[in-house]
Amino acid sequence: MSEQPESNAQPTAPAHGAPAQGAPGQGAPAGRPARKRMVDLDPSGQVTQREPDRGGRQFMNYSFFKLDPAFRRLPHAEREEIKAEFMAAADAWQADAPAAKGLIQRSYSLVGVRGDVDFMIWRMAFDVRDFQDAQARLNRTRLMGYLTQPYTYTSMNKRSQYVNRVEGSGHGLEILPGQGRYLFIYPFIKTRAWYDLTPHARQGMMDEHIYASEPFKGVRINTSYSYGIDDQEFVVSFDSDYPQEFVDLVHRLRYTEASNYTLQDTPMFTCVKKDLQETLDDLA
Repeated sequence: MSEQPESNAQPTAPAHGAPAQGAPGQGAPAGRPARKRMVDLDPSGQVTQREPDRGGRQFMNYSFFKLDPAFRRLPHAEREEIKAEFMAAADAWQADAPAAKGLIQRSYSLVGVRGDVDFMIWRMAFDVRDFQDAQARLNRTRLMGYLTQPYTYTSMNKRSQYVNRVEGSGHGLEILPGQGRYLFIYPFIKTRAWYDLTPHARQGMMDEHIYASEPFKGVRINTSYSYGIDDQEFVVSFDSDYPQEFVDLVHRLRYTEASNYTLQDTPMFTCVKKDLQETLDDLA
């Protein structure tokens, strides 16, 4: 994938941007009217000494699980009992919490899609400690004795500095996940050279990138931030009903100049949305 947007839940595709034609980061692509957009000249707040924001934000946790084949050798009745225990523990995380906490949980199967993971649970909360509670509940189940977690990503939503908020687009501080039958996920890191660019150059790249991805209306992006709280800088996920559209989107974005500023955008995960019962039944 190319340079990732700093936005959340964009309908269509990522706003990662390549520079417009002409001088780097200036102008607009041929055939496209120039957008009047305010450029954030101090995105980090360093120059203006912007005060820290301690307000509530939505955090994201993507936990990937891999099953030990030994579980499949257990008697059928025992397997079903163990799966039911796990499902009850997972469901109780939301059921036991007051609605005001805003806990969200979605499950996805990766059986037959990747060899190193079997399923993923996507959680959202406004307190990172809620993720610990969720995992602690699972750790007390017998199924966790047969599961490893090859990948876990934690991130946080915040408003984009590059994309003007559009009502319903998810460019604000919260998202509603799981709108598509598929979810495509990867961690993302920019090169250091990206941060050396001028704000106008970065904005130009983002504008052109948005333009390149606009035709892909069947893909919805959720970009979240991991600066300082995990190894990657972003976690990017895409809701869609159309894997073929997502493949074409990624292919097109390889040709944007912003892709020169990608340091890492793997591993990539193709996740199929299923309820937890179906997800666990895929295991054995």
